Formats: sequence, C-alpha cells, structure tokens
Amino acid sequence: MIISVVSGKGGTGKTSIAINLALALEEGQFLDCDVEEPNAFLFLKPEITNQMDVQVSIPDIDTVLCSGCGACVKACSFHALAQAGNKILTFENICHGCSACWLVCPQKAIKEGKRSIGFIEKGQVKSLECIQGELNLKEPSAVPIIKKMKTLIDQKKTIIIDGPPGTSCPAVEAIKGSDFCLLVTEPTPFGLHDLKVVVEVVKQQGIPCGLVINRSQGDDQIAEEFAQKENLPILLTIPLEKEIAQLYSKGIPFGKVMPQWQHKFKLLLESIKAGDAS
Repeated sequence: MIISVVSGKGGTGKTSIAINLALALEEGQFLDCDVEEPNAFLFLKPEITNQMDVQVSIPDIDTVLCSGCGACVKACSFHALAQAGNKILTFENICHGCSACWLVCPQKAIKEGKRSIGFIEKGQVKSLECIQGELNLKEPSAVPIIKKMKTLIDQKKTIIIDGPPGTSCPAVEAIKGSDFCLLVTEPTPFGLHDLKVVVEVVKQQGIPCGLVINRSQGDDQIAEEFAQKENLPILLTIPLEKEIAQLYSKGIPFGKVMPQWQHKFKLLLESIKAGDAS
C-alpha cells in the first residue's frame, strides 16, 4: 500500500507527520519526494548504503554533420533549441528529453546525450528502508528525480511518501499511483486556502483521502466546516504544544519518544490500511 502525505502549503508539519507515520511501520519504505528541499533524513538519521546519480536526456549535436537546416528547432515544443545562422543553440535546462530533435534530424547529426540533475540516496533505519532525492541547484524540474525514486518502490511493503508541498507538477507526480493521501493542514485562513486546492487535485486523481489538523489551539472550526462540506474525514488532530516543538527543533520525531503519540500513529496507520479512514 502506498500512502502519500501532502499539504497545500509548506510549513504545515507535513514532513513531521510523514516521519512519525513511517516510524509506526513494522517494516516498510519511506520516500522523501520533496527533492527541492529534502529534510526527512535529518530526523530519521538512516545509515546511507547507496547513492545514485539521476540523469536526463539532452541533444548532443555533431557540428560537422549538422547542416543547419533547422528541422530540430521546428520539432522542439519546449523551445530548447534555437537557430543562429547555420548554428543550432541548445538550452539544456529547458530540454525535456523528448527525443524529437534527434528523430527528425535528416543528417543524423544529433544523438542522445546525458546530464546530471541530482541524486538519490538510500539508507536504512532498523526495518525501515529510507530513500531521499535531491535536486541540484538551479535545475527547473524535480519530476525526473521523483519518477526515478518511485521505480525503487517495493510493492510488497507499505510505502510512506513525503510529497512536495503545493499542487505543482512534482506534487502531482509524487501522489500519482497512491492508494491513500493524508492531507495535512493548519486551522488558519492561509491553511484553508491551500487545502482547498490540494483537495481538488487529489480528488481529480481519484485517490481516497483524509485530513490531519496540525497545530490545533482548540478552535478548529474553519478546518472542520470545510472537512464536513467536502465529506473529508478528520483522522487526527495534533495540538500546538511546546514539547512537540522542542523535540522538532532537536530533530527528534515526537512520536518516537511520546508513547501516547506513538500509539495514535499506529492506530492511524492501521485505520488507513484497513480502509476505515476514507
């Protein structure tokens, strides 16, 4: 079973919830797909066992064979190629590696090249396999790394995915194929605004979902009314507590050292796996 933990905005506590849920597993996988700013390993502290480079395809133009006909420029939907006289210019950062340019080149002057955009690390914490991706600085798209990470999923295990915040392409790619989405929000107008957007995306994907209200101060009406309207079950409410914040600041998952919360995350996980959470 694949459970994705997502939020409409950053800073809601999404990663904290994902980590505590993963630690409630007896055996499973954890994927930190927030590859533009991964931080789950700061809390899980896995022993890194493997690192792999992530590469994308780019055109490699043979200037001797190239006639400057411009067929490749016309074929590129992403404007990653431009013509200056008889010379073809390549803008690698906006290339999507679609292969159109080398397929249409009449001179066969273009072959598939590669360039690195980031890396993936694998590690282990007891029976939990941990996978983290990291996008290189200045790279425009995190999607290829997330796609590569998801090829490492072991379908025999329970998988927890910490998705990127928001509803952009990386976030959609992260939740694609999930069996359940756990939505994390804070009971504020800003939190509600972004929650509405992410609920719409998850529903369009046809994925069952439930809500976690984080940093509750006892007055959650704004989130509760929306959840009722959208028929969205509230699965867990976490209060704004000093002890939880202090543990977080030290890189310690609160569910690891607070028995009552460890129990609650295990119950939440069991409820999702049993199909009682949607």
